[in-house]
Parts: sequence; C-alpha cells; structure tokens
Amino acid sequence: MNKPTDRKTEIVTVSAKLFKEKGYSAVTMRDIAQAMDIKAASLYNHIKSKQEILVLIIIEIAEEFTGTIREIVNSNQTTIQKIEKVIQLHIDITVRNPEALACLNNDWMHLADNQLAYFISMREEYEEHFRTIIKAGIANGEIKNLNVEVIIFSTLSTLRTLYTWYGRKKSPNAAVLKSNMTEVLLNGIV
Repeated sequence: MNKPTDRKTEIVTVSAKLFKEKGYSAVTMRDIAQAMDIKAASLYNHIKSKQEILVLIIIEIAEEFTGTIREIVNSNQTTIQKIEKVIQLHIDITVRNPEALACLNNDWMHLADNQLAYFISMREEYEEHFRTIIKAGIANGEIKNLNVEVIIFSTLSTLRTLYTWYGRKKSPNAAVLKSNMTEVLLNGIV
C-alpha cells in the first residue's frame, strides 16, 4: 500500500474520529470536509471516496497486526512471552489510535469486495497464529489445558474491545495497563 500524504493522513484521522462517533454509514464526505473546515471539492483532491478512507484506516492496522503476529509466532520466545507480546501489540495500537481500532472492529464489513476478502483473510491468519501459540503452550505445559477456543475468545475479545474503555477518566496509563492486563489475562484474578 502507498503511504498517504500528510493531508491524506489528516483526512484519515478526522474520518476515523467521525466513524467512531457516528458510524461509517452515517458519515458523508461533506461531514468530513466540514470537520476539516474545507470544501468537499478540496477533499476529493486528496481522496477518491469514503471507501478509500475506510481502506486506509482498516487495512493498515490489519496489516500491522498480521505482520507482527507472524514475527511473534515465528520467534524463539516462550509461549508466555509470545502471549505477552500479543497483549502489548493490542495495547500499543489501542493507545496510539483508538479511533482507527474502533473503525476496524465496527466498520470492516463496509469494505468492498477485494479489500473485504483481504481483511477477512488477515483476520483469519491472525487468529490461526494465535491458536498456534496457545496450542503450543498447552502441549509444552506452559499454560493450562483448557479449551483452546475459549482461551482465544476470552483473550481476543478483551483485547479487541479495549478501545471502548481506554481513554476514559479512570483508565490507567499505558505502562500500568500493559503490566496489569498481562497479569490478568495470563494469570487471572485469583
């Protein structure tokens, strides 16, 4: 994918905030232009469509998740270290860009044909890599022999929705979040 220009990056950032607030379907190109205090015609000088914006938001993050988990699963680290890295990956992306993560979770189904198929294949690859990490951890006795799908669902559903909670008044800073969330997800609360 081509790296966006600064103006394009600004459009993507503003759009992600609007998509999070109103939902992709409710936001128009005019809304985006108004939020940027420019004319809609000027917007089209930088971006072709709302769909292009959605692709820039979602695919970039999906590629980051998928590329990073490939590195994690292929590393020589222990299962626990790999799971810690996955947790940190989710926290890092959430802290850096909660609006884009909201878009990824809430609006991915609005991607058009090829991009939708590409996103789904990345999501499936990501989950399969996580499954591989969990199965290896069970096989080598590093983690409890619990149902793999329950572990995957419990962990990923928490991490994928972190953006809904992070950034509120009482949420901790990123360092505390990383250490505490890792502890809770790996060791539970008892």
